[in-house]
Amino acid sequence: MIRPNYLVVLALLLCPLAVVSATSPLMPLDEIRPGMTGVGRTVFAGANIEEFKVHILGVLRNIAGPQRNLILAKLEGGPLAETGVIAGMSGSPVYIDGRLAGAISYSLGTFSKEPIAGITPIAEMREVAALSTRRPPSQKAKLDLPITRERLAAALASAFNRVRPFADRPEDVRAVQALGGASEVGAIATMLRPIATPLVMAGFQPDVQETIAGAFRDSGFIPMAGGSPQDPLHSSSEANPAPALRPGDAVGVNLITGDLSLGATGTVTDVEGNTVYAFGHPFYNLGPTDFPMTRAYVHTLLPSLFSSSKISTTGEIIGTFRQDRSTAISGTLGAGPQLIPIKLSLVTERGLKKSFTFDVVNDQLLTPLLTYVSIVNTLTSYEREYGAATFAVKGRAVIRKHGEITFEDVFTGNQPSIGAATYVAGPITFLLGNDFEPVEIAGVDITVTTSEQPRTATLERVWLDTVKPKAGQTVPLKLLLRSYRGEELTRTIPIAIPANASGTLQILVSDGSRLAQWEQREVRQPLEPHDIAQMIRALNKARKNNRLYIRLLSADAGGVVNGEYLSSLPPSVLAVFEADRNGGSFIPLRNATLGEWELQSDSAVTGSRLLTINVDPGE
Repeated sequence: MIRPNYLVVLALLLCPLAVVSATSPLMPLDEIRPGMTGVGRTVFAGANIEEFKVHILGVLRNIAGPQRNLILAKLEGGPLAETGVIAGMSGSPVYIDGRLAGAISYSLGTFSKEPIAGITPIAEMREVAALSTRRPPSQKAKLDLPITRERLAAALASAFNRVRPFADRPEDVRAVQALGGASEVGAIATMLRPIATPLVMAGFQPDVQETIAGAFRDSGFIPMAGGSPQDPLHSSSEANPAPALRPGDAVGVNLITGDLSLGATGTVTDVEGNTVYAFGHPFYNLGPTDFPMTRAYVHTLLPSLFSSSKISTTGEIIGTFRQDRSTAISGTLGAGPQLIPIKLSLVTERGLKKSFTFDVVNDQLLTPLLTYVSIVNTLTSYEREYGAATFAVKGRAVIRKHGEITFEDVFTGNQPSIGAATYVAGPITFLLGNDFEPVEIAGVDITVTTSEQPRTATLERVWLDTVKPKAGQTVPLKLLLRSYRGEELTRTIPIAIPANASGTLQILVSDGSRLAQWEQREVRQPLEPHDIAQMIRALNKARKNNRLYIRLLSADAGGVVNGEYLSSLPPSVLAVFEADRNGGSFIPLRNATLGEWELQSDSAVTGSRLLTINVDPGE
């Protein structure tokens, strides 16, 4: 009889553990009254969840929109008397009578003397998991390159507009049984903001870090230096598996992983099966997302009169955040999302060879930004940022179902790292912002070869040794260039004159920039691609700095039809196209291109020359 009694006692002892591990019952908003006392849970240090008291002050209804409500509360316990509401507490669950009421999510003003917080009701947080819509293929805001803090801040603000009062006017807020009366609490509501989110940055140069930090700071984040996500203090293994994610645990959202790390940390509110709810306010209010969900480790607290914060780092990937909405972020435990791998190989004339790998999130606005800052940061970490230098870029970006974009160009000047990074990030921006269909980037692989010499050359003269070349003949075109050291360089390229050519022709020799300007004047309106294939073809044909472009031109008319160049069209065909110009698919051209050639150089080449020749029709 002793053994059965022992089993009964053991079962009774385990019952509380079973209750804790199950999903907590919910407390409806209508049952919450001022004067109630609850318990909040969060991590103040390490990975240990600690409790603090929550004193309910009232309920604010319709505060950020129809049926968007907030519970007003005063926090007590632990370090809160010294720190106030802490950045990184976002999502900390609040329980009243053992039932989950919501998540600590908003803080009151700046330099507040008491830790007064807003709590997002759990029912409003759970709504986000039911959403399954996809983001549209086009982005609301354009990211202009090269990136500066001002441009980045403008793009983020235009796209997401995260920082705003919880309610714009006191009269918009209806306070129910709130301490101090409706007018007072209404005024308090206009001061509530989402609790700042710690933005953890590891591996960034100070200048690059400040560019990112400044822009994200304007959007409600607190940037801080951190360690690598694979911190041995909180990583798990088969021999030492990490415990299941619990309400109150620290959690991370990673944007870059690998040799650089960029992510944000907050707190888990609830775990329902494999669904996780956190933050209680938006990360960036992006809607549907595919961001890595990670563990997080809190090293310590940083008390501050302005804004106290948790100093934390992100950890291993444990799932995917799939929704980023106004009341919460939500995701599922398990496999992480599909990220975009970026491999950067650096070869210097000093003999240094290094390879770097980064994985960045797949997002229409953030992917170009993260690609750009990853490249700029890596280059400036190993090469001088100021003074003349030359960076040669080679590589490719693989686009699923559509082939690849090839990179091959030279950038020189006082800050070639910006040119090199823009060269790679620009096409990604162009493709991800298209209006035709969603684009998936399988990966980016580039090699940057650097020199501390300003490798430039200037085109000074072009000529033919033949006075009057014949139709059907190949003639040598001579080009005289002068290097940055003043050395004269003569290059020769064979020019094939068509057999049916006659009369006056022109040979245009130009650098890429001037040729693009000439083509723009010729077309007289921007060419718009009609599908992804044309976009990739246009990107691969983009003019390069290390090229001289040669065009053999005649005065024959032609046109651009559906984005494709057609030269020397017969008058009858031109008449048909001209009659349908209102359709927008035809652009007339004043000159026909009879031949195209390129002269590649290991320097950035500038200059333009136009040579007029008279062709002998021959026999």
